[in-house]
Amino acid sequence: MSVQKMPSLLKLFTRLRQLRQLEEEQANSNQFLSQALEKEKMEGHRVAVIARTIALGLVALLLPFLNPNLNVLYYEFFVVLFIALGWLQLRLSSVGYSKSELALIFLDFSLLTVLFITPNPFLSEEIPTAVIYRFDNFIYYFILLAVGTLAYSWRTVWGMGTWVAVLWLAGFLYVSWFGHEIPELSEAAALAFEGHAIVASELDPNGIQLSVRVQEIVVFLIVAAILALKGWRSNQLLLKQANIAAERANLSRYFPSSLVDVLASTDRDIGAVRTQEVAVLFTDIVGFTQFAEQHSPEEVMDLLRHYHAFVERSIFQNGGTLDKYLGDGVMATFGTPETKPGDAANALKAAMQLIVETEKFNKDREASGIAPIKVSIGVHFGPVILGDIGPTRRLEFAVVGDTVNVASRLEASTRELGCQCVVSEELMQRAGLPEETAHPNQVNFSAKEAIKLRGRKTSIDIWTA
Repeated sequence: MSVQKMPSLLKLFTRLRQLRQLEEEQANSNQFLSQALEKEKMEGHRVAVIARTIALGLVALLLPFLNPNLNVLYYEFFVVLFIALGWLQLRLSSVGYSKSELALIFLDFSLLTVLFITPNPFLSEEIPTAVIYRFDNFIYYFILLAVGTLAYSWRTVWGMGTWVAVLWLAGFLYVSWFGHEIPELSEAAALAFEGHAIVASELDPNGIQLSVRVQEIVVFLIVAAILALKGWRSNQLLLKQANIAAERANLSRYFPSSLVDVLASTDRDIGAVRTQEVAVLFTDIVGFTQFAEQHSPEEVMDLLRHYHAFVERSIFQNGGTLDKYLGDGVMATFGTPETKPGDAANALKAAMQLIVETEKFNKDREASGIAPIKVSIGVHFGPVILGDIGPTRRLEFAVVGDTVNVASRLEASTRELGCQCVVSEELMQRAGLPEETAHPNQVNFSAKEAIKLRGRKTSIDIWTA
């Protein structure tokens, strides 16, 4: 090999190593990619072993046709051995770099090479080693390579190609230097085909045919490279799918699962600034500041985790969007990013469910000897402005406007009114629920006199529960 080619090879190996490190870093940083790779590896390996077993089983049926003698049992034994090695590889398979797996793969090709360059001990006839080596056995390497693409990474597939090239070359050197020859056969062939040098060379029983062996190695490396490239492209596709799964998981933290699919498939610019009518819900823990002052950080966080859990459940089960956490408070919207006919009714149902969930939560706390909590809720319906706000490096999808302010003030007014939930007349009308009607969850709303909210000149009609 020329000195000029060495830097190119070093660059190639360096690039392959960098790609491997990059994939490992991405897998470690993305749990969805890690899970996808693990699932793909294990499923692929099971399929590969089954395919390998079927393929070698067909080879076992083919062998008696190719060699209708009892000595064919020698090769049948190796077929069974290779099937067993395949199942052993499945048993030892793992995600990522595995020395035991690589050792078994190398053992596969090493045994196959030894089988191709050594005579069958049960043969009754003495033949040159070159005849065995040339007996068109190289094609069986392709079976193991093809099956390997179902189970292993593109790097391993390329490794398999280089291993076969090295082993086949080593077999060539072994046969050339240590192979058994019968000179009389070469002399007989030369005499029989005198005047036909090319035919005599091709049919020489002791000839190894270097050009044909080189051709086999080059073709095998080309096929291995193509299959490795296909494996790399499949990995890239898997990476993209894992990133999409991660993005959907992030969306599911704020939107119900049914809406996540819509957001993922829509062509509309969700972040475009626009105005639309939305129901806004605020909820808060009454007296949380005093609770945090009198309890340990662990108790405070435990309360918030349980509280946020049933708040999120109430919002998502009724088709709402979790807009933001405000310490112990939560803001939710119904009608973002897309409006629906039942947005107001869904917001009211979410408020009712929150009241019921709070009662259940308090019963559990009281049963454990812990003081109950009180939750306040405010809901309003009206026009809002929504879209991406902030600088390009810190964009945030926001919902702003008077409707948001009113919903927040309604939630705060529960302290003065001595109730759990205050709902505006506008939302109640949009929800279409008749006056003084009890909900199946046994949450009753009743109309109250109009109240003045801080920062607003006009009064607002309300319902309380």
